Amino acid sequence: MAQAPLRSIGQVLNILKAEFPDVTISKIRFLEGEGLVSPERAPSGYRKYSESDIERLRYILRVQRDQYLPLKVIRENLELMDAGKEPPKANDPRPAASAGESAPHPQPAATHTVQAAPGDQMVGQRGSHPIKLTRRELIKASGVPEAMLIELERQRMVVTRRNSIYYGREALVLCVVARKLQAYGMDTRHLRAIKQVAEREAGMIEQGAQPFLRNDPEAGHTINELAQLVLAAHTALMHVVLER
Repeated sequence: MAQAPLRSIGQVLNILKAEFPDVTISKIRFLEGEGLVSPERAPSGYRKYSESDIERLRYILRVQRDQYLPLKVIRENLELMDAGKEPPKANDPRPAASAGESAPHPQPAATHTVQAAPGDQMVGQRGSHPIKLTRRELIKASGVPEAMLIELERQRMVVTRRNSIYYGREALVLCVVARKLQAYGMDTRHLRAIKQVAEREAGMIEQGAQPFLRNDPEAGHTINELAQLVLAAHTALMHVVLER
């Protein structure tokens, strides 16, 4: 029997879109980057996917869509499958309710299983008024466990306001985002990558503002304007890349 042909990432995308209309090349590359699928590489460097790679992608996308499994659990299931074992069933029946007990209600989608915290509304907003939070208030407003806050501080992603013991708006937003990313199997490793991008962009903004700051050291509005332009470009390009 002839061996099934290897396929390019574009061909794989067209195959998967029949069942997963929202899948993108960026999504497939992300799953590869996470080590969940390992296509062959042609001498030219292009990815070449086998039928088993495609089935593996189908499994990952299906359990993400239907069971809302985080990447950590998906990785464990794939390791079981690679070892020739059966992963946990997709829809294990719940125990029957005993007499006098009502049957449990179905669980809502994963995007709703993360309990909301008071600070969740801050994500995506850029308020004009500064906020001032103690450590206890930050934990309560963001909903993060203290252990997560300690790790974010250790990575220098969440810091107090300059010359202060209080936390500001950015600290709250980062804590909320870190908590919500956990539902997608993303942790401080991914936030570190985002921080590195932010540091490069901040350096570019500072460099671009230097000629103006030399003439007017108080021209802080120049940095703010440059920051807004870079953020707008970053957001637009992110959408362009994800829609490829």
